[in-house]
Order: sequence, then structure tokens, then C-alpha cells
Amino acid sequence: MVTAKAAAERRTGVIVALVLLVALLTLASLGVGPVRMSPVTVVKALFGGDSEVHRVIVQEIRLPRAILGLAIGAILGLSGAALQGLLRNPLASPSLFGAPQSAAFGAVLVIALGLADVRSYALPVAAIVMAFLSVFVLLVVAGRNAGLLILILAGLAISSLAGAATALAMNLSSNPFVALEIAFWLLGSLEDRSFRHVMLALPFIVVGSAILFSQRNALRALSLGEESAQSLGVDVGALRLIVIVGVALGVGGAVAVTGSIGFIGLIAPHLMRPLVGYDPAKLLVPSALSGAALLLAADVAVRIIPSTSDIKVGVLTSLIGVPFFLYLIVRERRALGGGVA
Repeated sequence: MVTAKAAAERRTGVIVALVLLVALLTLASLGVGPVRMSPVTVVKALFGGDSEVHRVIVQEIRLPRAILGLAIGAILGLSGAALQGLLRNPLASPSLFGAPQSAAFGAVLVIALGLADVRSYALPVAAIVMAFLSVFVLLVVAGRNAGLLILILAGLAISSLAGAATALAMNLSSNPFVALEIAFWLLGSLEDRSFRHVMLALPFIVVGSAILFSQRNALRALSLGEESAQSLGVDVGALRLIVIVGVALGVGGAVAVTGSIGFIGLIAPHLMRPLVGYDPAKLLVPSALSGAALLLAADVAVRIIPSTSDIKVGVLTSLIGVPFFLYLIVRERRALGGGVA
């Protein structure tokens, strides 16, 4: 039997290993591209050394992309873990329940209507509002005690509606440049991001992360059941609203600058549970770190995979995430069926 001390030491070791992995992937993200650079060259350029060309490439072109990959991957992993704890369902994630798709529609809508350009703060605000509405509608439609099937069906409906609305905006657009911007939101990418985009997204991601992390003890109590959580002083209704706000802020800010990137929030918590346990409070930080590692790794991969055109990171995460999601559904079915396939 694993003691509490051994479990705590193991969790600390996992977190340290994840921090090192994220640091290495960040270094790889700064070094990989049309101009390949060694880790030594990257470090020198990052701190103002080496040639002027290398400094510009690392500090102005690749550093914003790496920061966004780290921050957005982290908020997606954290949001997935928080939603799974809130709904007490291992298949919950922002992408499965329409938050990123709805946030993308909010951003696309203000672009299509000519209300803002891609560098306006109106973009993340619109994305956040739509992400908030999607998660709120999910909870209203599915109900507080919804089972797995109802949650998936409600999430599918919201995702489909948001996707159809985005496609409609693209279809009705008479400006080809607007259509290209909308196509960007549909695919999801970290390419050509600048520090302006970092400043647009990071405040919302930081605030959303802080909100979600502040509810770790309430999520732990909720894992015992609503009645038990209420007996421990947790206001379940307020908890739902707070988590919705945190997810909407974080995911909305992220999607506003990168488009829709799916399945990171689903995969990250599942990778961490065998290592750190099933306590929602202890799962949040490892999920955020693993989400950051996953998105950074995917962004490095799209730059080194041979192709005639740039592969969007949202496409790659979906290609990996869909089979993983199907595997989880099969595993849940077997568990509910007592091991009978």
C-alpha cells in the first residue's frame, strides 16, 4: 500500500520531471524551424548574444510562439482537469463540450462583421463571452446530474452549432481576406504569432488559471458527491459558476489568438492520473504542465514533419486526440459492462 508520504514524493517527482520536459520542449521550439539552431546558440541568442540574425529569430519570431504554446497548452490541460472534476466525468474537456468552437465563433463573428481586427482586444472578449455561453448552456441543457451520454450529446450539439455558425460566417463573407482569417480559426495554429498576441491572450489565461486553481479544494470535496461537498461547506452552484468563468476566460483568451486547438484538455489529465492519483486538487498542476508539454511537442512536430505546406497544430492534435477519445469511450464501456467488451 502506498503511503501518503510516498504519494507526495512521487507527485513532486512527476512535477519536477514535467517542468524539465517543458523547459526542454521550449528550448526545442526556439531552435526548430527553417533556420535550425543548436541549444547553445538558442540560449546565447535568447540572452542577447550570438549574431543579430539569430537574436531576431529567437527573440522576436520564435519566443512569442513558444510562450503561447506553453501558456495555451497549460490552460487547456488545467481546464480539462477542472471540468472533469466539476462534472465528475473522465470524458469532460473544453473541446468535447464546445467551449473552443464557441470561442472561435465569437472571434470569427467580430472579424466577419468588421467590428475588430486580429489584434484588437475585442477578439478575446468576444471569444470569452461565447465560451462562457457554451459551457453555461451545456450545464443548463444537460442538468446537474447528467450522465455520460447526455453530456456527450449536449456537447456535440453545441460544438456542431458553433461550427455551423462559423462556416456560415465564412460562407457569407464577401471579403476573401476575412474568409482566410476564418479558415485560420477553424484549423488552429501558433504560426506567425507576435508579442502583441501574447499580450492579448496572457492576461486572460493567467486570470482563468488562477480562478480554476483557487477552487482545487472545492473540487476535491465535490469528488465525494454533491451532498458530501455541501456538508463540508461547498456551495456547488457557486463552484459551477466559478469554474465556468475560469474556463471561459482561459479558453476564450487562448482561442482568440490561435484558433481552436482540440483534445489537449482531454488527454493531459488522463496521462497524469496513473502518476499522481485521482484527487482533483492534486491533478490540476500536473495536468497544466502536461498540457503545455503536449502542445509544445505538437508545435515542434508540425515544423519537422515533411510536407509541401505548413501543417496546422490544431489538425495534428485532432488526429492524435480522436483515436485517444475513442479508446477512452471503449474503456469506459468495458468498465460499465464489468469488463465485457
